[in-house]
Amino acid sequence: MDELTEIAFQIILHAGNGRSSAMEAIQEAKEGNFEKADDLMKEAGEELAIAHGYHSRLLQKEASGKSAPVNIILIHAQDHLMTAITVKDLALEFVELYKNK
Repeated sequence: MDELTEIAFQIILHAGNGRSSAMEAIQEAKEGNFEKADDLMKEAGEELAIAHGYHSRLLQKEASGKSAPVNIILIHAQDHLMTAITVKDLALEFVELYKNK
């Protein structure tokens, strides 16, 4: 497996973990388990930070003139990361709404 594909899979892995944690946080908040929801949101943030770190490495290479060929796995990874970030942002709002219910 080439380096670019490996990085794409790491982005997919960690973005998926982050998204899952954020979705679980919503369910925990819905059930009134706010401490668990907060812990899951922290996990989501940590996983997405890892995914973003891999993404940033690709951006830095591109900025330094070392372009990477675009492939469908990389496009999928980018899509997965952006969707996961959006889910995390919305999950934060849901958790707060449930807390203030």
